[in-house]
Amino acid sequence: MERKHHFTGLTNEKVLESREKHGTNVLTPPEKEPLWRLFVEKFEDPIIRILLIAAFLSLGISFVHWEFAETIGIFCAIFLATGVAFWFELDANKKFDVLNQVNDDALVKVIRNELVCEVPKKDIVVGDIVILGTGEEVPADGELLEAVSLQVDESCLTGEPMIDKTTNPSDFQSEATYPSNWAMRGTKVMDGHGILEIKRVGDSTEYGKVAEKSTEMTREETPLNQQLDKLAKFIGVVGFILATLTFFALFIKDICLGTTTFTMAQLGSIGIILVSAMVVLVKVWVPIIYDAFELCGKTKEVPQCIDERSWLQWIGLGGGIFIVLSVMGFAFGINPLHTESWISLDAAGRILQYFMVAVTLIVVAVPEGLPMSVTLSLALSMRRMLQNNNLVRKMHACETMGATTVICTDKTGTLTQNQMKVYETQFFALDNQSLSNSELSNLIKESISVNSTAYLDSSQPQKIKSIGNPTEAALLLWLYNQQVNYLDIRESVEIIDQLTFSTERKYMATLINSPLLNKKVLYVKGAPEIVLSKSDNVLFKSGKKSISDSEKQIEELLLQYQNQAMRILGFAYEIIEDDMPRFENGNLVNINLTYLGLTAISDPVREDVPMAVDECLNAGIQVKIVTGDTPGTAREIGRQIGIWNESDKLHNIITGTEFERLSDEEALKRIKHLKIMCRARPTDKQRLVQLLQRSGEIVAVTGDGTNDAPALNYAQVGLSMGSGTSVAKEASDITLLDDSFKSIASAVMWGRSLYQNIQRFILFQLTINVAALVIVLLGSILGYELPLTVTQMLWVNLIMDTFAAGALASLPPNEKVMDNKPRKNDAFIITPAMRFNILFVGFSFVALLLGLLFIFTENGVVNPYDLSRFFTIFVMLQFWNMFNAKAFLTRKSAFSNIKNCIGFILVAIVILVGQVLIVEFGGKVFRTVPLSLKDWGIIIGATSFVLWIGEIVRFTKK
Repeated sequence: MERKHHFTGLTNEKVLESREKHGTNVLTPPEKEPLWRLFVEKFEDPIIRILLIAAFLSLGISFVHWEFAETIGIFCAIFLATGVAFWFELDANKKFDVLNQVNDDALVKVIRNELVCEVPKKDIVVGDIVILGTGEEVPADGELLEAVSLQVDESCLTGEPMIDKTTNPSDFQSEATYPSNWAMRGTKVMDGHGILEIKRVGDSTEYGKVAEKSTEMTREETPLNQQLDKLAKFIGVVGFILATLTFFALFIKDICLGTTTFTMAQLGSIGIILVSAMVVLVKVWVPIIYDAFELCGKTKEVPQCIDERSWLQWIGLGGGIFIVLSVMGFAFGINPLHTESWISLDAAGRILQYFMVAVTLIVVAVPEGLPMSVTLSLALSMRRMLQNNNLVRKMHACETMGATTVICTDKTGTLTQNQMKVYETQFFALDNQSLSNSELSNLIKESISVNSTAYLDSSQPQKIKSIGNPTEAALLLWLYNQQVNYLDIRESVEIIDQLTFSTERKYMATLINSPLLNKKVLYVKGAPEIVLSKSDNVLFKSGKKSISDSEKQIEELLLQYQNQAMRILGFAYEIIEDDMPRFENGNLVNINLTYLGLTAISDPVREDVPMAVDECLNAGIQVKIVTGDTPGTAREIGRQIGIWNESDKLHNIITGTEFERLSDEEALKRIKHLKIMCRARPTDKQRLVQLLQRSGEIVAVTGDGTNDAPALNYAQVGLSMGSGTSVAKEASDITLLDDSFKSIASAVMWGRSLYQNIQRFILFQLTINVAALVIVLLGSILGYELPLTVTQMLWVNLIMDTFAAGALASLPPNEKVMDNKPRKNDAFIITPAMRFNILFVGFSFVALLLGLLFIFTENGVVNPYDLSRFFTIFVMLQFWNMFNAKAFLTRKSAFSNIKNCIGFILVAIVILVGQVLIVEFGGKVFRTVPLSLKDWGIIIGATSFVLWIGEIVRFTKK
């Protein structure tokens, strides 16, 4: 082993002591939720909750009538919806785990016991002396003891791909995010070498702190959940009001018109029971009343005593009130010990029946198919978005993208290609800036190939990767694109001497024996103003000119590129004709350099980004750049992608340190106009996201580095890059497998289309529910039995609705949604147009169906054949209305783009065939008898007027 004399390192005993005191160099993995909890989470959906209440109420009725079909059907709908959601998210997480494997066993060179050895990264401890070389990842945070031409890629923490590191205090950069003499875990050495003393390991590192922030619970509710919560409250309030009115209407009707006469004592006993029951059920009806206040815009908190006390306590309190009221009843002549004070069993049975009718109304009001529709829509979108390079981990993220109002994006790797490339060359004597076999071309080829420490990985020709300094690699890539093999040139050259690049010198120089020129040549490359100051003349097509004659022209060119935030390198050479030394004490001496020209290098914007950003801006979504880069670079990228204009001023851009100094109130005002945040740290980005959310924005965040993880976690939707760090991906909701901003615009389109599909299903489902609700309500009050059986309602409300959910969920996305502005966060999911449609069509169906019942009734009885016709007409009205729901919001015909709606066509066929089979072969189970072929034709043709009227309305609105 190599012996190091300057540093002795830790002994084995000190290593154990340090590990005991400071811990291991392992990040605490994010706690994985157990499978049972992931499944239980699916029951937090507001519609599922109200469906559960309906299911248990239905179960109570089932025990009275000993008829469980409806109850089983509702429970099936619940478990089907939650099961599908659970399975799809589990499947996405499995794919993600494969994508996101982390390796803590990579070997690191350290000095221990005065010897250089290699240990796994996880075994590094505080106090270890680590040897860093080009291409190696820094294993933990530490202070540099030596730094030789050391450049580090900090993009995973700050977004900066190249930072100079030094131990010389005079060269420290005051604006740097992290100290110039520190190297942080997760960063990568791009050039040079150094020695690092570890100061922090594991969760104590900056990387670890950011990772911890990325796993905090944010409790930020998704827009869709907010919408469904409001819808659930609306349905709950409407169902409760109708149920209460129906119960008291039937009860009062029985008192006034019934055959039984109630005494005052009996009415008093009923009152005592009702008051006691209301106390027992206070946890049900009081929140519904407060929901009604909230829907009216008067938000009030439910009293704490309601939530804090358990069901058993309220049951006990109800029993206590029953006893107290019964005792008080003695004063008014009500003796609960006498049978005369109680109603007969027949009367009690009738009152119980009224209660059952009221509960049935609540069950009918609940859209059983809605959770399945939402789940299917989200699940299908997850699968389709994966085909578009969006790996969705959390199901609701599909829709939330459609509600997004602000996208906070980092620069490196998201907007840009994360690969430095030559933007433009200015070799003043080179024709068309194109290389040939001339002496000048050979000078340029050799200068770039030899005077460099970078390499290219061309094992995948379609995606060339940089190894080493990315700026030097950009020059090699420029040669590659001109069909020049830099490696052949480099390996054929004899290097006599070399000065590597350093932050002090700001240039690199290489002295070689050139096989291309058969001469000794000195090549110099570096900061253009430094190389220019060391040159005596400049090479132009017309020949050499003195520096004084061309200096102004070159400086103007430099200023032009600097204004565009380019990295600029200058090139010079000298053909050596003498034996005088050119290197002395790490500097150039005895030189007579000729300036060849310069190159402008940048991390170019991805080709598809400007169009995708423009698409988002046109869709009413703000795009803000949040980067660790300099203000100049950030502004230039903003200009290139179309968010920074000439009219923008200083209030549209801010640095991380300036943002930190602002109070929350000042920052809330500033972020309204903010377009760019530069020199941003992870906490700055996270604070920006939280303040935007406070101001009512729905925020999506993109990022690929560990520095982005807290903001990814706190945003409503976190979008990580497939090539990003494991911490960033773990914190995100969606991973963009192609690292493309275009995929974000695609995700917005999918999200908005998905929301429209859910609205279409709500339109379809609630039209059925309104019709069924009114028929049950009128039938109960007027004393008629429901013309549809429980099993028939099960087919309509559950099976048919589930198929319709699949049909409407499978509709292809509509690109026109990107022409709309984002919906308001507090907007109700049922729009005024939907409300009118639901009520008008629903009551039209009711009028038609009640008219048919009147026609079919003979001597107060409807025969089985006519009941089968009634059931078929009811289903076919909904069938044709499904086509109207498909065309809702499109202003196009229901048959528009029908050939691409394969899922919709298949479901329509299944529903039609299913209805035929049920009527023809359902028998006693569905209370049906076969219909004649003529009647089938009449019913299908006559009910289709629903579709044709819809077509006429859509045509007139074009």
